[in-house]
Amino acid sequence: MSASPLFDSYGPVAGFDEMFGPDAVRSSYVKVHEAFDTMDEAEVRVRAESLASSYLDQGVTFGVAGEERPFPLDIVPRLIEAADWNQVEQGVRQRVLALEKFLEDVYGLGELFDDGVVPREVIVTSPHYHRIVANMQPPNGVRIHVSGIDLIRDGNGDFRVLEDNVRVPSGVSYVMTNRHALSAALPELFTEHRIRPVANYSRALLKALRAAAPAGVSDPTVVVLTPGVYNSAYFEHALLARTMGIELVEGRDLVCRSGHVMMRTTHGLQPVHVIYRRVDDDFLDPLQFRADSALGVPGLVNAARAGHVTIANAVGNGVADDKLLYTYVPDLIRYYLHEEPILRNVDTWRLGNADEREEALDCLDELVLKPVDGSGGKGIVIGPAASKSELDELRLRVLEDPRAWIAQPVISLSTCPTLVEDGIRPRHVDLRPFAVHDGNDVFVLPGGLTRVALPEGELIVNSSRGGGSKDTWVMAHADEPIPETERIALVSTSAGTSPEPGPAVDQTELQQQQQQVQQQKVLPC
Repeated sequence: MSASPLFDSYGPVAGFDEMFGPDAVRSSYVKVHEAFDTMDEAEVRVRAESLASSYLDQGVTFGVAGEERPFPLDIVPRLIEAADWNQVEQGVRQRVLALEKFLEDVYGLGELFDDGVVPREVIVTSPHYHRIVANMQPPNGVRIHVSGIDLIRDGNGDFRVLEDNVRVPSGVSYVMTNRHALSAALPELFTEHRIRPVANYSRALLKALRAAAPAGVSDPTVVVLTPGVYNSAYFEHALLARTMGIELVEGRDLVCRSGHVMMRTTHGLQPVHVIYRRVDDDFLDPLQFRADSALGVPGLVNAARAGHVTIANAVGNGVADDKLLYTYVPDLIRYYLHEEPILRNVDTWRLGNADEREEALDCLDELVLKPVDGSGGKGIVIGPAASKSELDELRLRVLEDPRAWIAQPVISLSTCPTLVEDGIRPRHVDLRPFAVHDGNDVFVLPGGLTRVALPEGELIVNSSRGGGSKDTWVMAHADEPIPETERIALVSTSAGTSPEPGPAVDQTELQQQQQQVQQQKVLPC
């Protein structure tokens, strides 16, 4: 397949490989393949080690159980052709718009129930459906300001949606830092390709957040609300605050006064109009959700209901993240947009349905079972890799609470060349494109985050399971202008802006635990 010893043991690959077609290197990868063919293994590993050292020095990390670890970035990029990206971009935009209309409906008139599109029981039994925000109207109609739609490529090379993330999706910081790091590690290769930039994400996000300001506010104060330094995505919170030029705050830095949210500063209390929150619903407001939350702001939900502050993403979005609701999204697209889905779902069994449950339980050893409110790969059981005792236990759990599970066939994710200990080998990858909705348009960041499962044969790509990432290069159309350079202002995990701290309190064990256990869509974990 290749003259380079780095590729000596590469292939044949079952399923779709991003670089290699059935008979030759795919046209989009020819220059990448040639570049690695001209390097010996020692040179590639030196560049890879330099890449890893750069990430470690700059504090590009993810957290697992409170421990900060360097984030693995592979030296071989993933390329997506312009035509393929067009489909992804249009499909993600379509999905976001349909889910926006769904959330407006489900927290409003509920017409989808009357029309039989989704059973009411599916919604009211979701742990992330919050009646407290029923009939709350966001200022510009946007609830999903930021989304991350997880995609895979099946054996035919077709993109399919694996899940939707519209609560507090994480991972975009790695898209930005990956590009900066890999362009330095492979400068000659980077200049040989017309790659669409990712450096404009923060600008698009800030524009969307400012557009979401309450009525009558022409120059809004926007902040990023972080759970704190012990949260696994804190690096991202700090990076986004820095690149948007806004304050990074914790719950104790904010206070509600007469239905308004104020920020403590060295000049006294300052009004806050838009909060890009990276705190889960359960911890956001101890007056409405968990009373023991040490991370939130008492009174925040009431301030939002009064129309004095916008919470982005909106409270209650998690009902659209529910993996059972995922099975209805194609119907939602047809119902709200009167269009056929551009990106197909993965075939899925709803185990709350008796007939589908019986069918799935008869072939558990052939399926993948997922908890409907799980994230980060937690709770997933891959039938062919599970023992008999694990499958027996799973069967009992499904029968005990069938609504809590879905089942899907085992899909062999596409593979991409990845540098591992014994050379460049095929490893499974997925893709999370990020979208920003400003009320007028849905901007889809060209590329998104490619996660790679580094252990051989592994299908779960999360970093807590030994995964890493790749820089994702979306090829530009021939007539599309590309900036000569794109630079990302990196920020260490200790950086960020510094509002006046709130009342002096100890960083208690409770606060640390709450920061770590948030059930947000923290991408790498």
